[in-house]
Amino acid sequence: MGSEPDAAELNGPLLARVPAVVAGEEVVPPWREQLTVRGIVVSAILGVLFCLITHRLNLTVGIIPSLNVAAGLLGYFLARTWKAALARFGIVSKPFTRQENTVIQTCVVACYGLAFGGGFGSYMLAMDQKTYELIGADYPGNRAEDVKNPSLSWMMGFMFVVSFLGLFSLVALRKVMVIDYKLTYPSGTATAMLINSFHTTSGAELAEKQVSCLGKYLSISFIWNLFKWFFSGVGDSCGFDNFPSLGLAAFKNTFYFDFSPTYIGCGLICSHIVNCSTLLGAIISWSFLWPYITTKAGEWYPADLGSNDFKGLYGYKVFIPVSVILGDGIYNIIKIIYATIKEIVNTRSKEGRLPLVWVQDDDGSSKLSSEEKLLNEVFVKDSIPPWLAGSGYVGLAAISTATVPMMFPQLKWYLVLSAYVVAPLLAFCNSYGTGLTDWNLASTYGKIGLFIFASWVGQHGGVIAGLAASGVMMSIVSTAADLMQDFKTGYLTLSSPRSMFVSQLIGTALGCHCSSHLLALLDGLRYWQS
Repeated sequence: MGSEPDAAELNGPLLARVPAVVAGEEVVPPWREQLTVRGIVVSAILGVLFCLITHRLNLTVGIIPSLNVAAGLLGYFLARTWKAALARFGIVSKPFTRQENTVIQTCVVACYGLAFGGGFGSYMLAMDQKTYELIGADYPGNRAEDVKNPSLSWMMGFMFVVSFLGLFSLVALRKVMVIDYKLTYPSGTATAMLINSFHTTSGAELAEKQVSCLGKYLSISFIWNLFKWFFSGVGDSCGFDNFPSLGLAAFKNTFYFDFSPTYIGCGLICSHIVNCSTLLGAIISWSFLWPYITTKAGEWYPADLGSNDFKGLYGYKVFIPVSVILGDGIYNIIKIIYATIKEIVNTRSKEGRLPLVWVQDDDGSSKLSSEEKLLNEVFVKDSIPPWLAGSGYVGLAAISTATVPMMFPQLKWYLVLSAYVVAPLLAFCNSYGTGLTDWNLASTYGKIGLFIFASWVGQHGGVIAGLAASGVMMSIVSTAADLMQDFKTGYLTLSSPRSMFVSQLIGTALGCHCSSHLLALLDGLRYWQS
């Protein structure tokens, strides 16, 4: 990789591209006026939609792309539609501002973020009876006592007691992360640029074209799925779900095309590095590695095992990829921690070498300085008191430390307390890394917590304790990174941090509710055991 650009070099062009936002021509509404009933209703509608999309991707593809930009676009479209509908009946509504658009986007991101960070497609499903039977009752370490079938009651309760801590863990450092360190947060910056462009004359026309294009391809995808359903094969037989595009020999090794718009959409939205890496992994594993291990049946593992037995080929298919992912995650964590320490040291050394007098070179630099000054003033004006963040985190941690062991007796109170002591440090590292690379490594931090706490508890209850502790770590680390990403968006759109924080609280509460219900609906209502 090349040398990383300086933070000032990154932020300078970004500020230069938004002169209309900070020219002082518009009046920034107070933070209470940025929170509207219209915005909350639109956020709820989009939050449910995006939770459904995230659950679908989580349970099929396993890759969750950033949907911040889509949330900003659809929030703009629905709010403008709301305003136009009221105007037809002669009802005059409040102007729709870029600040309200940002608050809507923040609430939606907080809502659907829990569908991923809440572990609804990972550790929660790993606790149930189906996973226990899939591994095998006679598998070493797989005990019937380590089964906790998900139910709507404890899932919602667990989400409510652990999901809000991430919001309070780093909110006091928002000025440090956004203004002092000038972290880029690529997705948050791109969303801010989009929202700023919408609230202009030409931007409104652009938004209409984008929504029209979105509706067109959504209709094509829906019609194609309906058509494919009529011609899908029965079981694993040939059909549009299992089309032998590379021949029957390749079909036996699962090389076929299923004509799924979901996978095509993920391929379009993911970077070429992700797509090429996924394709390379598929070719190596299914073309060479698994067929070779199959020839060792009877030597490396018993030949008479089922296709889903962890003692056989299926165990190799699971543990080899998990080891590769975990090794890569540990490497990235070490690299990000190193980059974090290096950037902090460089920032402090530069502050110590600042000149006593700064001479403006030209009018452009003076204008940029005034723009940045206004952005900083708005961002700092509606501050969130540090005592509120600290007391909120301590109070919620105390409640969670007392209630989580009631849901998971294997996870003792001192283990939960240990997780909450370490979580802010990991949340800072993850948020800083997200600001530099746009990678949210919450799942990797969760895996590390899984191994640490499971080994700490031992054989008797270590599985459930490790999975529950993994959920606590994932929720805090993921929510904190999403919060800072949204703060960057609010910084560039002159939105109040206070209104955005309240929007995050609303979105988190909505996410705890709808994520649990949607997962129950998607899984055949088997979680309704409250």
